[in-house]
Amino acid sequence: MSDPPATLVTMTERWALAPAEGGGVEFAPLGPGGVLAGPVRRAADAAEAVRGLPEVSRWVWRSTTETYPPLLATGVRVERCYDVEDAETLLLGHEGRYGEPRSAAAALARLRGGPVPPDPPQRSAEPGSQSPLFEPQAVHVPLADLVEVYADQQRRHDATAHPDRMRLLTAAESAGMLVAAEMNRSGLPWSAEVHRRVLHDLLGERYAGGGEPRRLAELADEVSAAFGRRVRPDLPADVIKAFAQAGIKIRSTRRWEIESLDHPAVKPLVEYKKLYRIRVAHGWSWLQDWVRDGRFRPEFLAGGTVTGRWVTNGGGALQIPKVIRRAVVADPGWRLVVADADQMEPRVLAAISRDPGLMEVAGRESDLYQSVSDRAFSGDRAQAKLAVLGAVYGQTSGDGLKNLAALRRRFPRAVAYVDDAARAGEEGRLVRTWLGRTCPPAVGADDGAEEAGIPLGEDETDGRQWVPGHASSDARARGRFARNFVVQGSAADWTLLLLAALRRSCADLAAELVFFQHDEVIVHCPEEEARTVAAAIREAADLAGRLTFGETPVRFPFTTAVVECYADAK
Repeated sequence: MSDPPATLVTMTERWALAPAEGGGVEFAPLGPGGVLAGPVRRAADAAEAVRGLPEVSRWVWRSTTETYPPLLATGVRVERCYDVEDAETLLLGHEGRYGEPRSAAAALARLRGGPVPPDPPQRSAEPGSQSPLFEPQAVHVPLADLVEVYADQQRRHDATAHPDRMRLLTAAESAGMLVAAEMNRSGLPWSAEVHRRVLHDLLGERYAGGGEPRRLAELADEVSAAFGRRVRPDLPADVIKAFAQAGIKIRSTRRWEIESLDHPAVKPLVEYKKLYRIRVAHGWSWLQDWVRDGRFRPEFLAGGTVTGRWVTNGGGALQIPKVIRRAVVADPGWRLVVADADQMEPRVLAAISRDPGLMEVAGRESDLYQSVSDRAFSGDRAQAKLAVLGAVYGQTSGDGLKNLAALRRRFPRAVAYVDDAARAGEEGRLVRTWLGRTCPPAVGADDGAEEAGIPLGEDETDGRQWVPGHASSDARARGRFARNFVVQGSAADWTLLLLAALRRSCADLAAELVFFQHDEVIVHCPEEEARTVAAAIREAADLAGRLTFGETPVRFPFTTAVVECYADAK
């Protein structure tokens, strides 16, 4: 892969910034190799320093989550940054040391051979808070020490198998952190009035004293009547006991298990559970806690999982039910541009495996699964989709094994790529994404499966749960996770570059990035900018594909909708 374009990763003017002892900040220019290249200056705060040097192309600092939100609060926007602590996380993972303390103080101690302090604890999210996610460090890291850590990180990047890719990954993740901070600042447009109306339509009136709303109370009565005794449908143990007394043995109250039963309590119970979850996760209390001034402001965390996928710290932003999405409404005269990447995982698999047949299929903007089915499954799209996702997620038994064999005949390099990753995982070797993000040896398989949407079976843990010390199930579980990791992680790397490119395209517009999850992005913009934004998303996807994977035939099309209400996008 050739070196990435200078527009994304070359730092023509780099300055380091750090809190100064006794208050204020210190900042200084950096030269080749990341060493100090000029005198250290002081300013009252970071905003003063950044405003005084508008030509700086990249700021090197300890933590974006700590440094950038106060800058945004003063109206200062940074073009690019290098997050030392995030880079340390990526480098530790690449070196097979995932989980070691990642703070700048810890990196400095390792570099100098001293005792390594633990990372400061992560705080819980506070509704409406825009304070840093991590408490301030107990150990102050002066500017000169931070620069020493940064210079060492540059040497460690050079020592990786693909330095250009690893540098691109670090730059992309730092850019993602800027995007996350800006999204946290902007918030997702949210109509409290619409939300309350939806809750009333679904749940009915609220009773005084904190009791269940009318519809839930009615359904609870129907469940009890079906069992012939009083049953609390919100208590799983009570429901399991009630079914047992009716001669039906169940292991859990998960919907997939209950729906298969033949009993009059099933229908009201399933409905109760659905509405109860909405009430708990996105009900009146949630609305009061998380929506302020027409905006929902969760804390987006870039790279919050081992695969690089994002998470949120509180608020449940990545699990908004479709019915609640009716409350996500654009401002008057504005629109939501909602874009979904089409069949992202198989397209990424084509790019990283370099399978000629799959790349040719993924080079079309038409339905990829249909194209695969025409080649390998006699036009049966459903079978083709199961086969492709089975190869990625590890569904390789029963019909999955038969499907995989058919897929292997037509796309041998693609299947071999994930097979090799699974084998490496089973053997305890490190497995990496295309850019170099590393899957550590000690990650629970269920964690990865959940974030990837793999249906493990709610209570099935035998041979699937990755518990250190249980060699056989450990190996199978880690192999299954590693198989998925190389695809999902590479997809996460691609989306970081997509966001970085889209952020730059929107810099001169009124448009604002307001939401992102896995393969979906939402931009809030004036109506007259909507077509420009939609085009920018397509261009950003193409650029991200070339930067991440080099020149391949693979394309990453988006399905884009311009709507006033999020629920209308699908």
